[in-house]
Amino acid sequence: MESTVEKIKIWFRFVPREGWFPQDTEGLWATRLSADTARVQNVPFLQDGVAEGDVVRFQTDSEGLHWAVGRVSASGNCTIRVVPVRSGPLGHSPQAVHQHLSRFGLGGEAFSEDFPMVAFTAPAGGDFHGIKALLAQGQEDGWWHYEVGCATDEWWNA
Repeated sequence: MESTVEKIKIWFRFVPREGWFPQDTEGLWATRLSADTARVQNVPFLQDGVAEGDVVRFQTDSEGLHWAVGRVSASGNCTIRVVPVRSGPLGHSPQAVHQHLSRFGLGGEAFSEDFPMVAFTAPAGGDFHGIKALLAQGQEDGWWHYEVGCATDEWWNA
């Protein structure tokens, strides 16, 4: 018997940050688990406090949009966002960011050609100490700026 996996878009609302993107929503692909829960399937560019693999609860509105109302369980994964410094040694290249972080097996998505922010999922059990050291060194050396959008105690204690 074949099971059908239903992919849905889960929408998150947030207060836009000053000096950041004007958006106040972000849609993330998810796999429906029940009538009101789903597992996030991609890394968030804008939404904080959620990571790929987390299970979220949602409510469906009258237009059929699924809005996140809370996290049910954490995956242990972390969300990291990296923006290369245009005037730095990596230039405006998300590929160069990928190359530097590839030794940790991190896959990521680039936001756009105009704004080459790369969002990464640092997987639970990964080399958080090594990733953090590289991120800090890259920022000190003018390669990029980075932020942590979602992290675990394991990340912060590494």
